[in-house]
Amino acid sequence: MSKSKLLDAQKKLLDWYEVHGRKELPWRNTEDVYSIYVSEIMLQQTQVKRVMEEYYPQFLLKFPSLLALSQASLEEVFGMWSGLGYYRRAKNLHQSAILSRDGLPKDLESLQKLPGIGKYTASALCSFAYNQKVSVVDTNIARVLARYFGVENVKETHLWELAELFLNSSAPKAHNLALMDLGAMVCLPKNPSCTLNDSQEMPLGCQCPFIESCKGANNPLKYYKTKSKVYENKTLHFGICIQDGKIAMKTSTEGMYKDMLKLPDIEKYHHETNLIGSFKHSVTRYRLEVHVYTADSVEEDVLWLPLEMLPNAPISSMTQKALKLSKAILHD
Repeated sequence: MSKSKLLDAQKKLLDWYEVHGRKELPWRNTEDVYSIYVSEIMLQQTQVKRVMEEYYPQFLLKFPSLLALSQASLEEVFGMWSGLGYYRRAKNLHQSAILSRDGLPKDLESLQKLPGIGKYTASALCSFAYNQKVSVVDTNIARVLARYFGVENVKETHLWELAELFLNSSAPKAHNLALMDLGAMVCLPKNPSCTLNDSQEMPLGCQCPFIESCKGANNPLKYYKTKSKVYENKTLHFGICIQDGKIAMKTSTEGMYKDMLKLPDIEKYHHETNLIGSFKHSVTRYRLEVHVYTADSVEEDVLWLPLEMLPNAPISSMTQKALKLSKAILHD
């Protein structure tokens, strides 16, 4: 790519971002590295709207600084994270706060030494919080780059090289955010909106700024294919056992729910007559069918949690669904 074409593409990208960029997102209206850090961790595996409306403001209100987060217990952090999923993120966030309570590092290498911070998150913090001349590659940006440069079966290392080549060093932060928004709003995985028609719910004129120069415009799916997921089906049986205003819970010791509270598994001795209800739940590579029963007793060591502590307890979205089925029992 010639320098003139590169500069032209960079300018068109920033012009597009100026009109259509998601500048209303709260983490884009602050230079506080901690607030941006929290948003980046929450946005992993979670939709922007859900983070912005349900979790981000409440979390910052409870833990307004890195120091405040470091002084909180893991149970408190899990309580504020409850329902957001992928709880290892919360645990790593808490551990990183403890390790760097006086302030997060300002360089890529040091940031990546903290739990849960990989190359992308470190790059995002350096770009979005510190405004450094650092390229950023997330899933959305990777898709834009692969299509724009027309690269098939591109490897991650090559994507980072392309990002570095394409980086606008005069406005690195806006450039990276613009690429991210372009991938999220226009250069979609399956149905990219390279041009608009009347049926599309996009801002007027929000066509791709690269429509004339993108090598993948005529066949975008050729240059970036989504991987098909293979899911495993599992059936779970949970028991609701309440005694003296307390509910029996277990602390998970493995998997993505490690250190979270869950209902005791009663698969070995459940009875159909005690069935409260069932629901389906998807998590990572599993498709779960969950059955919830009343139980007079449980045949294992449990933690007896006062019912009034349930709203702030560190429980997963799956456990929350099970408890909703048991709402009448919980309020007897």
